[in-house]
Amino acid sequence: MNDMTTKNDMTVKNNSTTPSDTSDNLTTDTPMMNAWVLDVLSGVDTLRRARIPAPVPGAGEVVLDLEFAALNPADRYLAEGQYPARPALPHVLGRDGVGVVSAVGAGVTSVKVGEVYALLRGEAGVNKPGTFAQKVSVPITSLVPVPAGWMRQQASCATLVYLTAFQAITQFGPLAPGAVVLVTGASGGVGVACVQLACAMGLTVVGLSRSAEKSATLKQIGATFTFDPNDTQWRRALRTALAGRMVDLAVDNIGGELLPDVIDTLGQDGRVSCVGRLAGPVPHFNTATLFFRRIQMRGVSVGAYTNAEAHAAWKEVLKQLDVTGAKPLIDSVHAFDDVKQAFARLESGPMGKVLLSIH
Repeated sequence: MNDMTTKNDMTVKNNSTTPSDTSDNLTTDTPMMNAWVLDVLSGVDTLRRARIPAPVPGAGEVVLDLEFAALNPADRYLAEGQYPARPALPHVLGRDGVGVVSAVGAGVTSVKVGEVYALLRGEAGVNKPGTFAQKVSVPITSLVPVPAGWMRQQASCATLVYLTAFQAITQFGPLAPGAVVLVTGASGGVGVACVQLACAMGLTVVGLSRSAEKSATLKQIGATFTFDPNDTQWRRALRTALAGRMVDLAVDNIGGELLPDVIDTLGQDGRVSCVGRLAGPVPHFNTATLFFRRIQMRGVSVGAYTNAEAHAAWKEVLKQLDVTGAKPLIDSVHAFDDVKQAFARLESGPMGKVLLSIH
């Protein structure tokens, strides 16, 4: 499948002036940097741009001078206190990013100053300071090279969503060739990753999107069928398209009122990988819908991977993506000062990933 990017891929949006920062006049020998910090876990609207001490690498760590960072719904959940992490405050969000090594800690010999790396899933942005800053310090075990043929923007936003998609698709075991995978919220970061990976694995992909334009893009990147979940007849249309077959695996990024409809599309021994809850809690859930078809539901958490498992999964992701030539889709790139506008774009329903330019 050819690489697909949107027209905003290379355009940095800057819609605001630099926030007031009274700490810029501090005199200190300690190197400082710009960062977006949370003083309380009360939402991304309380993010504050500040001057804070630049990180110093510990043993086995490096400092990256960040070029791009990616936003994820989990960042918002953590900022709202809805995520099972309680970092020390003030906290710097941001789990994904790419940058140039500017310093190495004791014992680091395999990574050199000047080399470029992306972050693999770790504690950055969760329990340790993350990538919404000019610099971040991470263990070398949390680094991966920029894949061959990828732009740095693409590498900055890939690891978390593709690892999530990989776990969602594979956690119940191998699927038969051509098995039907339904993806809700298919135009989001994890949704796009699921569509691309499932297509590369030889599966039949069904994407749900409320946008006709996004549905067309989903078909270009590998979806066999797309449907609008707002259409009350979408399940009937799906059964017609599948000619009597049922869905084998659903990857649900939405939750809410849509989940019971998704379960209705599953066949015998159908499975649901629960990734997100963008539509909130599921109302009036009837557990009897699981009984006779022996439906299995399981949560997805990349944090359950050990570091070795995360590296192995990432290697398999790249192997699968090479089959079709798929690469991350970038919805938009926002200036560092526009982090709140970037979160607004994330909430509005992007086509792919939303990035910050840290330059």
